[in-house]
Amino acid sequence: MRPAKAFPKGATEKLRVALQLSKTKSNFQRVQCLWLRAALGLDANQVAIAIGWQPTSVRRLQAQYLHEGEDILSTVGRGGRRHQNLAEEEEAQLLNQFTTRAERGGMLEVSQVKRAYEKAIGHSVPKSTVYRMLSRHGWRKIAPRPRHPRVNLRRQQEFKKN
Repeated sequence: MRPAKAFPKGATEKLRVALQLSKTKSNFQRVQCLWLRAALGLDANQVAIAIGWQPTSVRRLQAQYLHEGEDILSTVGRGGRRHQNLAEEEEAQLLNQFTTRAERGGMLEVSQVKRAYEKAIGHSVPKSTVYRMLSRHGWRKIAPRPRHPRVNLRRQQEFKKN
């Protein structure tokens, strides 16, 4: 096994300061993962046991730090929509063709939106995908009730007569 690369000079002090400045648990653990190696010389397996991570994650973070430097400490997690069929702007354009009908008070059938969505991406998708897209763009299901559930029709008719 090859020897571990040495951390740059002054890294221990910078990481100690970063530990004190970290505000979230995840950020603290990321800095701690680096500090344990820089200050105490622990290997990836020992660091993983100390902070409750997998050794692979420890190695990946330490290699990223050696390659990119302190910039990785300010980054946030991956996040984002990584398996999207359409970008949000494309989804908005797709929904624009249904907007005018919906604004006039017409009924919007999800099956029509689903067909248009599938045509745009070229393959079939479950209905839940379309419902999540509608929710993401602020569309919601509004169905007017024909009458109040606790209405008393007889009393209404008597009221109208008087």
